[in-house]
Amino acid sequence: MTTSHDPSQPTGPATLHFQEDGPPDAPVLVLGPSLGTDLGLFDAQVPALAEHHRVIRYDLRGHGGSPVVDGPYTVADLADDVRNLLDELGIDRFAYAGVSLGGAVGLQLAVTLRERVNRLIVMASAARFPDPPSWKQRAERVRAEGTEFLVPSRIGAWVTPKFAETHPDETERLLQMLRSTSREGYAACCETIEPFDLSDRLGEITAPTLVIAGADDPATPPDTVRTVADGIPDARFVVVPQASHLVSAEQPEAVTAEIRRFLA
Repeated sequence: MTTSHDPSQPTGPATLHFQEDGPPDAPVLVLGPSLGTDLGLFDAQVPALAEHHRVIRYDLRGHGGSPVVDGPYTVADLADDVRNLLDELGIDRFAYAGVSLGGAVGLQLAVTLRERVNRLIVMASAARFPDPPSWKQRAERVRAEGTEFLVPSRIGAWVTPKFAETHPDETERLLQMLRSTSREGYAACCETIEPFDLSDRLGEITAPTLVIAGADDPATPPDTVRTVADGIPDARFVVVPQASHLVSAEQPEAVTAEIRRFLA
């Protein structure tokens, strides 16, 4: 079963656009996308994940079909959006898997909703992202120019050059997500990254955790991602070869297999 919701008239500051797949009575798995992408980031993974889970994927504020909310706000606010969505759907316990900023949202949820997050998968993310000052600078330029100036650098940053060469259609689909992200949506979410720091709270996470890094990721290199696993009790750490920052999109079969084994 697939259902979707379009908040064309949002009742609150961040009524998220979301999509559901899989059996409605199955265990819930929430998928959180990265900055500059939308819920389509997980298209290649959902058919397999939805065989045994009720998969709920969402768009961040100002991304995809979710409404634009003027900043500033924080990763905690983005996590509250997800909590509100799940409350509205009547969902108590859930597993969560997120990429980059979506992974940071997952860390925030696992710290603040320990009794509700029963499994956590963090992909290409960090408890404290590198180079904090650059995020505000990028946000200011996006507000002035839009996201197009970022597109060329996503080859290498998002996917490896080899993937872009051998999968041009999929690469273009991912880049189109960035092009279609609103200026304020991207910029305000970008600004949530600079102050984000859960380094000292990772030990509070009680959910069994899987942490995944892309071997060729320049944005959150494996050593950066490993610090997340090191800080969470008994977390498992996996490096996926031939993958950059959007590790789940570049190597969907390998990442999906890791997630399914972990959830099983």
